[in-house]
Amino acid sequence: MSRIVAIDFGLKRTGIAVTDPLKIIASGLTTLPTAEVLPFLKKYCAEEPVECFVVGLPLYPDGNPAQIAAQADAFAQQLRKQFPGKPVFRQDERYTSNEAKRILLQSGARKQKRRDKALVDKIAAALILEQFMQEHHWKTP
Repeated sequence: MSRIVAIDFGLKRTGIAVTDPLKIIASGLTTLPTAEVLPFLKKYCAEEPVECFVVGLPLYPDGNPAQIAAQADAFAQQLRKQFPGKPVFRQDERYTSNEAKRILLQSGARKQKRRDKALVDKIAAALILEQFMQEHHWKTP
């Protein structure tokens, strides 16, 4: 049984989420400074079986690539080079950060916690993973 890892790439911070080994639940794992993500993933993959990676595809609401898209593409390429045996998928990440903020607000989290950008990034990564799972793994006939 292996996991799927999702990544909400950011220039400063990057949120990471994973599935459980049965690929039923998507959960936020951590948020790291972006420079630390590849070493973290290398260590994580040595400890846990990982099937593939899903990297958020930053798009504007009209579907055009967002400003950060080129950097996210470069990161996805680095991931492919670092882990040649593991597929790297892209997943539309429009509105995931806003949805993460809404989830925090509805959860009753205090204002200070809702302003925690690292927490928002981790939740956004879980939402990217959830969307990917809905489209590719949780399909019902």
